[in-house]
Amino acid sequence: MKPDFKKMELIPAIVQDYKTKEVLMLAYVNEDSYKYMIENKQTCFYSRSRKELWHKGETSGNIQEIKGMYLDCDNDTLLIYVKQEGKGACHTGNYSCFFKEIVSYENNDDTNILQDIYNQIIDRNINPKENSYTNYLLDEGIDKICKKVGEEATETVIAAKNIDKKELIGEISDLIYHTLVLMFKSNVSIQEIEDKLIERHKKQGNKKKKNIKGDY
Repeated sequence: MKPDFKKMELIPAIVQDYKTKEVLMLAYVNEDSYKYMIENKQTCFYSRSRKELWHKGETSGNIQEIKGMYLDCDNDTLLIYVKQEGKGACHTGNYSCFFKEIVSYENNDDTNILQDIYNQIIDRNINPKENSYTNYLLDEGIDKICKKVGEEATETVIAAKNIDKKELIGEISDLIYHTLVLMFKSNVSIQEIEDKLIERHKKQGNKKKKNIKGDY
């Protein structure tokens, strides 16, 4: 099963994050770029403006590792699930190319709140907002951000020692937010943290299978 390139020389490809299912971008694929993707498991498109193949992330480092690929019912549209490397898919620096809001999306599912906050930090960096605390931290730089992370960590410990759950929840939330700002400023993505945790979790599972002592 492959796209019908006889019907259409270029077919659209919708690219989604394989974990969050967020739509990252729309690009076009010809037969050569399709073959490249099948062989290399990374996205490759055809640039209509440059009239050449475009290996996503070749210059920016924002490579997309293919985790799944599907054809529509007419064999003329691709849906590609990817693991997005780097800060995001868009050349503007945004996580997704679809960030210009026309009608607000109403969604009560906050399961991806960490990624949503990280995306907002990216947006504040690209589109500064007056009186934005995030912009204040980004402008002050890494030393100020590190200081705030340290302060929030200390306040988290104090709240825990005071056995005040409500206060502790608030302080942990502050610590996580400032950590996300630090991650962005240090060019560390949520995906990279998740990958490290998964790696450690798998190693721990192997230790248990081999009856090796030791835990997190």
